[in-house]
Amino acid sequence: MRSRARKFAVAGALLSLTLIVSACGNGDGGGSSGGGGSKSGTIALLLPENTTARYEAQDRPLFEAKMKQLCPDCKILYSNATQDATKQQSQAEAALTQGAKVLVLDPVDGKAAQSIAAKAQQQGVKVVSYDRLTSGPIDAYVSFENTEVGKLQGEALLQALGDKASSSQIVMINGSPDDPNAADFKKGAHSALDGKVKIGAEYDTPGWTPAKAQQEMEQAITKLGKDKINGVYAANDGTAGGAIAAMKGAGFKPIPPTTGQDAELAGIQRIIAGDQYMTVYKAIKPEAEGAAEIAYALLQGKTPTQTKTTKNNGTKDVPSLLLTPVAVTKANVQDTVVKDGFLTVQQICTPQYQQACTAAGLQ
Repeated sequence: MRSRARKFAVAGALLSLTLIVSACGNGDGGGSSGGGGSKSGTIALLLPENTTARYEAQDRPLFEAKMKQLCPDCKILYSNATQDATKQQSQAEAALTQGAKVLVLDPVDGKAAQSIAAKAQQQGVKVVSYDRLTSGPIDAYVSFENTEVGKLQGEALLQALGDKASSSQIVMINGSPDDPNAADFKKGAHSALDGKVKIGAEYDTPGWTPAKAQQEMEQAITKLGKDKINGVYAANDGTAGGAIAAMKGAGFKPIPPTTGQDAELAGIQRIIAGDQYMTVYKAIKPEAEGAAEIAYALLQGKTPTQTKTTKNNGTKDVPSLLLTPVAVTKANVQDTVVKDGFLTVQQICTPQYQQACTAAGLQ
């Protein structure tokens, strides 16, 4: 009897051990983050370029910090394609090879990136399209109301021109033709400007490069004449900087009203100094953190709760989180980018801009 009892005890212990081991495993090789049985794994962040300051200075660190908060044991693979779609394709393939379960993809070229989305889907990997909309079978999209961005820029330019708008001639320096967001900005701007001002020259700016924007503005000055340009629609702060450099080089005094986007430090400083009229502030913190939350939910096999609307990418209606952009002029720098902690007064008001900051009441 003792022998039989001993056998049952051993068998029971082995069964208990088996159940414990089974409970500890998650079945996908990803391990556990220690948060109530949630899965950890590898998530890839694929950004498009480093010409625009926001990506390295804001998007990447904000996304990584939020992801580490949500999933301390998750591995984050980071790549920047430096405006090369072929390079981004290789980076995405490398991330898949390294076991990424979710790709957070800001495409260099939204249409070309469709092959990345298709390959990820074939391997059961989820794709979050970040900031720019990717074609193909993606699972979620996080960005801003991009047509509204262009509309805000166009309306601000009309406001700056005032009663003279109908007799004014402007130059349009649009974004990169391979960026789907640039098409939305352009569409929104035209919806505000068409029929209200004369568009004397219009350019699309490959790679969003300030140097190319400067060349385009120089061409416009040659074509239209220095005294025939009353305003400039520039799609972001980088292209605004290029356009303003061209106008300064041509002896414009004062610089005509010029738009921008992204609330880059250099753009805000030009606004304070009176060289640039406005920018569009897109609060990157909720965008980057929203992307991290959605990526984490997809990693857990859950439906993200952050996506409140949809955006059609030519393949499907994609569940989307679309945030609201804000126009920033000298009058509300303090109440927008400074109040949110996006930029500090100390960053903006360097010795070169101290006098302008004092005049603008920036403190």
